[in-house]
Amino acid sequence: MAERITVKSPSQLEKMRVAGRLVGETLNYVGTLIEVGISTYELNREAEAFIRKHGGIPSFLNYNGFPASICTSVNEQVVHGIPSKKVKLRDGDIISVDCGAIVDGWHGDAARTFLVGSVAPEVQKLVEVTRECFFKGAEQAVEGNHLIDIARAVETHAREYGYGVIREMVGHGIGTHMHEPPEVPNYVDPRMGKGTKLTEGMTLAIEPMISLGTWRLKFAADGWTASTADGSMAAHYENTLIVGKSSAEVLTLV
Repeated sequence: MAERITVKSPSQLEKMRVAGRLVGETLNYVGTLIEVGISTYELNREAEAFIRKHGGIPSFLNYNGFPASICTSVNEQVVHGIPSKKVKLRDGDIISVDCGAIVDGWHGDAARTFLVGSVAPEVQKLVEVTRECFFKGAEQAVEGNHLIDIARAVETHAREYGYGVIREMVGHGIGTHMHEPPEVPNYVDPRMGKGTKLTEGMTLAIEPMISLGTWRLKFAADGWTASTADGSMAAHYENTLIVGKSSAEVLTLV
C-alpha cells in the first residue's frame, strides 16, 4: 500500500507553526542550562516544565514506552538517550537534546547538539557541519524536488569532511502524529529510487545524524539508546519545516 502523505491546509500549517515555535523555544531554554555538572535528569525536568507552562504536551513522554520528555544523547550516543540522575555533563562533552511538543493536536520536533565547556576542535567542527547538513537538506525541500535531493545534499556535505552518515535512523513526515510518512533519509541508496515528489504544504522533520567514524549503530540494553558502533563522537541537528514553492519555512528556529 502506498504511503499516505498529507499536504496541510493554511489553517493546519498555522497550528504547526505554534507547536514548532514552542519546541524551538524549549530547546533555546535548555541550551541556557547546559553546563558542567548538570544532570540529564534536570534538563528533562526543566524541559517538561517549560513545555507544559507554555500550553504544550511533551510528545516524547510515554511514546512507545519512552520514559522521558526529551532525549539526551551524550558523546558517542546518537539518539534516544534516556535522561538520568546518574548522567552529569562533563567538560568536553557534547549532548544532543531532541524535543517534541504537541499543541492543539499538532506536533513540532527538533534537536540540537550542545557543547559542554571546552570541546575538542575536531568535535566542534563535527557539530558545526552537522548543523550545516540540515540547511543543505532544507534548501532542497521545495516543490518539484524529490526526497533523494534532500538525502544527497545532506550526505554530500558530510562526506566532504570524511564523516559517517547514520543510516539506521532517518527523518520523517510530521503533523497530527509525530512520525508520519514519508521517511527522510540522510544518505542516497540507489534502491530507494527518487523517493516521494515534494509538494508545497508537506511538513517534514529533517534530521542529519553524523559521526566522526562509522555510520553503524549499536543499541543499549535499555532498548532505546543508539550509539556509534565504534564509539566515535556523533552529532544530531533537526528541525520541522514546511515544503515551499521556492524555499522551505523552518518552524522550530526561534
